Amino acid sequence: MTPTNDSVVQTQVAKAESAQGGGDAVASPSPARGHARRRWALRTEIAFLAGPALLVFLTFVILPVIIAAYYGFFSWSGYGPATDFVGLRNYVVILQDEAFQAALRHNAIIVVLSLVIQGPIALGLALLLNRKMRFQSGLRVLIFAPYVISEVVVGTGWSLILASNGALNGLLDKLGLAGLQQDWLSNPSLAIWTLMAIITWKYIGFAVILFLAGLQGIPEEILEAAAIDGASYWQIQRRITLPLMGPTLRIWAFLSIIGSLQLFDLVYIVWGQYVAETAGTSTMATYMVSSGRNAGSYGYGNAVAVVIFLISLAVALLYQRFVLRRDTEGAVTGGNDN
Repeated sequence: MTPTNDSVVQTQVAKAESAQGGGDAVASPSPARGHARRRWALRTEIAFLAGPALLVFLTFVILPVIIAAYYGFFSWSGYGPATDFVGLRNYVVILQDEAFQAALRHNAIIVVLSLVIQGPIALGLALLLNRKMRFQSGLRVLIFAPYVISEVVVGTGWSLILASNGALNGLLDKLGLAGLQQDWLSNPSLAIWTLMAIITWKYIGFAVILFLAGLQGIPEEILEAAAIDGASYWQIQRRITLPLMGPTLRIWAFLSIIGSLQLFDLVYIVWGQYVAETAGTSTMATYMVSSGRNAGSYGYGNAVAVVIFLISLAVALLYQRFVLRRDTEGAVTGGNDN
């Protein structure tokens, strides 16, 4: 073989080795390429699972808010296209209206009283029902039953019971306690407490069931170890149960706050659009309906809806930032588990 032929053979061998090496690279992808492939697979999975829910949320929550914000800039009666552009006038009127300020104040009172009244009562009932006792299941059903009853039925029933000539005043008269008869619905000094009694009766069952779920998630071994060490029942509840119930209590408080800010149906059914304002039980939602739809001013009503949304959003974000963050931080892995 001549030197020239040797050179050609060596070149072909080098090309073959190079081609073989490239094939090995394809067969064995680098760690960086494999990591990128898993990352894209994870993103595709998240998009597939969260995409439908995100689409529904954008369609039925965000889009209506955008439309309401658009009509809030017009003086619109609800018929035909909105052409009378008024800018921020509706929003200025809302913030300066004493009726809206009173409704906002009532909402704030309901938020505070809901947390102060419902929380301890529900926690006490949950601790009671978490112990072994007779008729435990029946008591749980009875406590939770008001929550599943329609607000219309609840509102209508309580409006008949608490009317001036209703069942409660009639019962007090039969018992010889006529001096305790009150105008439970129309007296401004009593109406807000009447509303809180109805709300507590209606929604206490949900809080009890939520707290029971939290209590049953506490390991029995911890409670038994504390009892063996000599801790009393109340020391166990205060030192162990309540701290471990923290995430459940915070979630319930968040749901209670948002529900109180959006309260409408019970107030509207029991007091109506006119009595609620004079009785001191009007809320932002009842103000929106009475000043918007019932007054034939849909542009103004849309502006009120936007204000309610912004207030609820601000409260939710602040609560998430300063209260719920400690609970959600432990649930986020950051994708570093691999």
